[in-house]
Amino acid sequence: MFSHIVIFWTNPAQPNAADELIAGANQYLKAIPGVLQFHVGKMSPSPRPVVDQSYQVALNLIFPNKAAEQAYQVHPQHLEFVEKVFKPTCQKALIYDFE
Repeated sequence: MFSHIVIFWTNPAQPNAADELIAGANQYLKAIPGVLQFHVGKMSPSPRPVVDQSYQVALNLIFPNKAAEQAYQVHPQHLEFVEKVFKPTCQKALIYDFE
């Protein structure tokens, strides 16, 4: 199993950026072959100081293996998501990959 977690900081000048990012992830990324589990959503506020609350949206994808995640990275729908959704709505992304 291979996990791919992406943390997104949206552009504060765009009030609908988080919603657009979530809609775009559902449109472009959810159906890419090899994705076993797909979860995208807004940051959930917490009173706990150890919980990072500086981001707006997170994406959690699970693949059967690293090769499937590598194929996902070059899939045309992923590339289209980056150009049409990520670049116009986000300032930054941080990625965590682990096996």
